[in-house]
Amino acid sequence: MVSSRRSVADASTLMGWFKSSYSGGNQGECLEVARGHATVPVRDSKAANGPALMFSAQEWTRFVSAVKDGGLSA
Repeated sequence: MVSSRRSVADASTLMGWFKSSYSGGNQGECLEVARGHATVPVRDSKAANGPALMFSAQEWTRFVSAVKDGGLSA
């Protein structure tokens, strides 16, 4: 199911998807994350059957921290 490229071709094969409570409205720019996996799967909420990227817990924590701290430029 998970490839060596750190992705899953069909994210719907994974369970536990949720969208952040900060995601509101119908802006179409939401990510979903799945709980309960050794790595952190992330997918586009508009493409449930599309691919998911897999991140280590440490990588995901760094990304979320950078977003919260405003460390990512547009």
